[in-house]
Amino acid sequence: MSGVLERTLGILELLAGRPEGLPLAEIVERLDCPKSGAHRLLADLATAGWVRRVGERGDYALTLRLAALGLADLAAVGVVDVAQPFLDRLAEASGELVRLSVWSDGRLTWVAKAQGARSGLRYDPDQGQEARLSCSAGGLAVLSRLGDDEALTAVARQGFGAPADYGPNAVTGPSGLLAALAEARARGWSLTVETFTPGMTAMAAPIVGPDGEPRGAVSIAGPCVRFSAERIAAVAPLLLAAAADLGRAADACPALRG
Repeated sequence: MSGVLERTLGILELLAGRPEGLPLAEIVERLDCPKSGAHRLLADLATAGWVRRVGERGDYALTLRLAALGLADLAAVGVVDVAQPFLDRLAEASGELVRLSVWSDGRLTWVAKAQGARSGLRYDPDQGQEARLSCSAGGLAVLSRLGDDEALTAVARQGFGAPADYGPNAVTGPSGLLAALAEARARGWSLTVETFTPGMTAMAAPIVGPDGEPRGAVSIAGPCVRFSAERIAAVAPLLLAAAADLGRAADACPALRG
């Protein structure tokens, strides 16, 4: 991949999920690139309609063009049409946020959701984010279907999530990751407590296609105060059933075919 293309994609990924924008100085620091080069790329992206200036400082933010492109692609591949009924049923039964993530080319991306919480605390993050494999329930669920070496390679490519950036219990090294994967394999689903977000518990089951390969994950997430051991045990069969249903439906959705 060329340096210009890599930096351009890096800018788009960095600005994703930040509607308030980022100043040029922070973009340069985070991407570790020359200020002049970053400024030229941002100017070109603005001219092409992918980036706009926002706020009094003129920070850089994405336009809706990239979001529209992603939504159009999701509609075309049928992810929502195929998965939404399963997600809706699981959300209603669990009373928490349910999300679908798709595994492709070593990346896990949240693409659809259903909110089951009707009152009290609600966990409802944005869609389209790439999951941190080492500390998200969905990431651990998918990795549990891989061999240890393949799982470690996938995490090494992305990097471990630091507790300061995620949750205080985020996995920070290979030994912790392998222990979490062993537990997920034994149960058939993963469980995380304050590893991705402080105060949040999540559980996820891998979606496996007819060929036995992981296609993604379905997860349930909510505040730790509502996720007692008894409640986790009660919703686990529902989670596994939804993952099995989505696995059987995988061939009807191009994005889940692998």
